[in-house]
Amino acid sequence: MMAQYLALKAEAEDCLLFYRMGDFFELFFDDAKIASACLDIALTGRGEHEGERIPMCGVPIHAMEGYLARLIKAGHRVAIAEQIETPEQARKRMGAKALVARAIVRVVTAGTLTEEALLDSRSANWCASIGEVGDQVVIACADISTGRFEVVETDADRVSAEIARLAPAEIIVCEASAFPDLGTTMRPKADFDSTAGETRLKRLYGVATLDGFGSFSRAALAAAGGLVAYLDHTARGALPFLRPPRLSRTDATMAIDPATRDSLELCISQAGVRKGSLLDSVDRTITGAGARLLGADIAAPLMDRTAVEARLDLVQRFHDDPGLRDLVRGALRALPDIGRALGRLAAGRGSPRDLGQLRDGLDGAWRLGERLDALPDMPPLLAALIPLMRGHGALIDLLARALVPEPPIEADKGGYIAEGYDAALDDLRDAGAGGRRAIAALEADYRQRTGIGALKIKHNGVLGYHIEVAARSADPLMAADSGFTHRQTLAGVVRFNAPDLHDVAIKVTQAGAHALAAEAAHLEELTATALERREAIAATADALARIDVSAALAERAAEGGWARPALVDHACFEIEGGRHPVVEEAIARSGGRFVANDCSLSESSRLWLVTGPNMGGKSTFLRQNALIAVLAQAGSYVPATRAKLGLVDRLFSRVGASDNLARGRSTFMVEMVETAAILAQATPRSFVILDEVGRGTSTYDGLAIAWAVVEAIHEDNRCRCLFATHYHELTRLAERCEALSLHHVRAREYKGDLVLLHEVADGPADRSFGIAVARLAGLPPTTLKRAKAVLEKLEAGRAKTGGLAAGLDDLPLFAALAEQEAEAVDALRTELECVDVDALSPRDALDLLYRLKKLAADGA
Repeated sequence: MMAQYLALKAEAEDCLLFYRMGDFFELFFDDAKIASACLDIALTGRGEHEGERIPMCGVPIHAMEGYLARLIKAGHRVAIAEQIETPEQARKRMGAKALVARAIVRVVTAGTLTEEALLDSRSANWCASIGEVGDQVVIACADISTGRFEVVETDADRVSAEIARLAPAEIIVCEASAFPDLGTTMRPKADFDSTAGETRLKRLYGVATLDGFGSFSRAALAAAGGLVAYLDHTARGALPFLRPPRLSRTDATMAIDPATRDSLELCISQAGVRKGSLLDSVDRTITGAGARLLGADIAAPLMDRTAVEARLDLVQRFHDDPGLRDLVRGALRALPDIGRALGRLAAGRGSPRDLGQLRDGLDGAWRLGERLDALPDMPPLLAALIPLMRGHGALIDLLARALVPEPPIEADKGGYIAEGYDAALDDLRDAGAGGRRAIAALEADYRQRTGIGALKIKHNGVLGYHIEVAARSADPLMAADSGFTHRQTLAGVVRFNAPDLHDVAIKVTQAGAHALAAEAAHLEELTATALERREAIAATADALARIDVSAALAERAAEGGWARPALVDHACFEIEGGRHPVVEEAIARSGGRFVANDCSLSESSRLWLVTGPNMGGKSTFLRQNALIAVLAQAGSYVPATRAKLGLVDRLFSRVGASDNLARGRSTFMVEMVETAAILAQATPRSFVILDEVGRGTSTYDGLAIAWAVVEAIHEDNRCRCLFATHYHELTRLAERCEALSLHHVRAREYKGDLVLLHEVADGPADRSFGIAVARLAGLPPTTLKRAKAVLEKLEAGRAKTGGLAAGLDDLPLFAALAEQEAEAVDALRTELECVDVDALSPRDALDLLYRLKKLAADGA
């Protein structure tokens, strides 16, 4: 057995090996040590290998999915070695001591999951691969739980942005890839050969040419072929369902780099979870498929104005008709996730319940489509979706006749084929039921004959049907003339057989086995019939998801008083009463009210310089406008009373501080890298938000950098930009930058306290209120007093030299402070040098202390 295990382990390579032994999956050696620590299960030992006891642990088969989920989440890959023959078959093949044959039937990885218990129903589970041929770079990605297959043509500079958009669970790269840092799984170079990839795709779809799917570059064939090769490897030849690949280009969607996604928290918050993100705040979908589609929409806002308007038309239809919206959402609530049910069936991991979900989901889709088809003033997108919800009548009828109303998840115990569907199966079930009634009659007869009232007839997998009595009552049945044959003695019970029980048991067992075989054959036939329509079923699932998203966005808009954005072809950005959806929701939960603000960026005022105190709302104002652009191009209403904007081709956010010390980048270096990317890539159609550029270095360096960045955005990039800063000196740029306008977040001091109004007003802020904010943050009073004194001297020095407002000359901001500090030190030294300590009276000493204290205070 260990020789067999070691051979399979060598085949499994870097995967943990689940080795099937009876009702358990066992792990040995280092795999056992890793799994026991990760799963918190007991590590035992068995036998010896090379003189040492073999570490061992195991998990029961019935609970395997839960353990698999924990291992996959911890970053492990698991190879499943199953028994591929029964012990009886093994004995026939090799004799009485034959070892049951085992083989790796599947490799479970983060990107190849289909099990319902292992997946988040509201998130897609992408497995992506990167193909490179010359300067061409293409990303192929598949979600095998639903069959979605996309091929995205990009370039080297946008690969990381596309990976951030997809957020794949697993990334496959070639061993010789230029992107090794992105890969989670390395595969041989041969898997990414474009010619071999073309052959794989043709074989997969049974076509002589791929022209019907689009024009694939050699890099696209390499990426798609490498992905299919990997999926084939993990599935051990049983490829999952993959719809024909959908070819797209990155310029079809708004470009959003990884730093911007993190900063804006589009689909995941900075804590790494869905809660607190824009998606979480917007999501009112009913179905898992709808939630997955909404996440994809927000992750990739469209650049096609016609397509965006089509989405908005459907959202508006549901928004303006609350009764229709409630009807649709009520219907969707009753529908199962047919996309993932189809994925499990196609992957060979389906169950009778999955067929039942197809039956119920397709029937519900048809009924909903019939009701929607009668609507007046139907939006074009809805008119295109309704036909996709029909055409499954024959399959629905077949599954309705064949399956019980609530099919079980497990197929091995039968009971899922409806009575009346197969007369022969009904006869077998009757025979089995008759046998069970005969066994019950025998049990009653045995009790009467033996006088043992506690006698029972039981069944297990080893003995089959048998008679069981308490040990204290077993003596009469042990007699040679009792008619009973002793089978087994356990602690407290003794088990027997009898000829008449044996005869009845054979009939029951044979009838049950034949019935299970008949049901299994029907399950296979029904699955094959359903998979013949897999493309049409997947299209129905997509149509339901789009309807769910549209109705959910309408629900969110009605709930929050959101407005439909007006899209135009020129680069404008006019928002009235704009709000941050996530912050507004959080404030509302605590009983507060979010302060809405306007924003108007046009050719004559495309760059706003926003000043004001920390905590005044600058960052929130910047982010909310970026999120409004994302929502609008995703096809959603937006949190504003009115919105008019031109399409944004690239969105950039440089807000907040972060570092990447693992790659040798400090906070300031990260800030400069991100700012450099903005200046290199932003176009006149882009939207940029920048907050506190230059604050990570010295005052003069930082101000100089911020000054130059503002000029570059205004003169070179000429994009729509909101630029928040504490460098008040930058407001002088408004005198020579005609498209720059000054704004500030309002704040007031009242009776020594700072009141933050969170309102954006015209003009620059008069001061920063930094010390007042520090007081709010809880700095000690002595520290605040010292800071205020230092500030007064700095401001005096600035007034004395003309300040930074005069330009970017070498102005010694701290010179006056240093000079006064030096003067204070000299005065104290002079006073102390004149003291004759031995001649001081107690009163003189006290007076001296007061004079020294006054000198120190004057110099503070």
